[in-house]
Amino acid sequence: MSSTDVPTREELVRRVAELAPVLKKHTSWSEQNRRVHEESIEALADAGVFKLRRPKRYGGFEADTRTLVDVATEIGRADGSTSWVASVYWIPTWMACHFPEAVQDEVFSTPDVRVCGTLSPSAMAAPVDGGVVVNGKWGFISGALHAQWQEIIAILVPAEGEPYPIMALVPLSDLLIVDDWDTAGLRGTGSVSTVAQDVFIPAERVLPLPAVLEGQGGAPGSIYRSPLLPVASASSVGTLVGMAKAAQDSFLKRLPDRKITYTAYESQREAPITHHQVAESALKIDEAQFHAHRLATLVDTKTAEGTPWKLEERAIARADLGAVVRLAKESIDILATASGGSSIYHGIPIQRIARDVAAVNLHALMHPNTNTELYGRVLCGLEPNTLYI
Repeated sequence: MSSTDVPTREELVRRVAELAPVLKKHTSWSEQNRRVHEESIEALADAGVFKLRRPKRYGGFEADTRTLVDVATEIGRADGSTSWVASVYWIPTWMACHFPEAVQDEVFSTPDVRVCGTLSPSAMAAPVDGGVVVNGKWGFISGALHAQWQEIIAILVPAEGEPYPIMALVPLSDLLIVDDWDTAGLRGTGSVSTVAQDVFIPAERVLPLPAVLEGQGGAPGSIYRSPLLPVASASSVGTLVGMAKAAQDSFLKRLPDRKITYTAYESQREAPITHHQVAESALKIDEAQFHAHRLATLVDTKTAEGTPWKLEERAIARADLGAVVRLAKESIDILATASGGSSIYHGIPIQRIARDVAAVNLHALMHPNTNTELYGRVLCGLEPNTLYI
């Protein structure tokens, strides 16, 4: 075990902002090879990105979620896929901190350990002496190609009683990787599938999922004590804000030298429609950032207070997540529409950003409609129709 000086939020944001040239350099490679480049992973590690949710006693930073939002925003401004993978690692790393100390000792014995994961219970577990045996397959495992551990969800069928979902930690070396990630968006995330074939998991690396959803595993007042879904939501939104800012950066960089074909405008920036488009897109970025920061403030405040979460607070956390996703896409779509026919070439970043944000909008837990409906359901006095709140 070790401890380390914890950088300030401003220092961490500065570090990742300085990585932009490295991350941007590999965006085309990542698109073609469907994974984050090794140099990008190493750069993130050197900047301390993989320590943000690592416990301080293992040399980590135990950063709050506002820091996650701002760091992910800067990474996403350089490359959305790389930011997505970094954000995904933060969530299962946080989940790993709910296991007994001996398990954490094993996981965090690896410097800059990366834990990928899922919330889909697409596997079955059978009890055996000393643990469980798991069989199943999980899709969309972002970052699996660079991870040492995977957090899995399975349905445990006990000898007596009703089946229930469990969460477990498995070394990636125990799983089969299926390279099936060939998509329109977020191509660089390497979100492959993983398969368990009669994988034995010792009992100390198994927890009931409901306890983690409720945030019962961490010490009171620590960052590991909040419910899972608000934490996961706050961990994810910075990437979307970063994508929207990247689209804005790309559009404004090309703007002075673009004319509007078949019109008298020699420069697109002279056209009033462009003024409206740029302003409308910028305002949506501001709105997205507001919801991202409000979500982070809610999670960090509740964590510091150590008070129970109200149902309405959980619902608004999901609603803020959905709002960020929707607003980021709307902002990017405005600029993509205004970018002209030349923007469809692979060398122009905005077409990739538009595909990436479209992919995020289809994610089951991030879909704006799903999150808005859930919030409205709770506001109407109904019980949520999901465990994931």
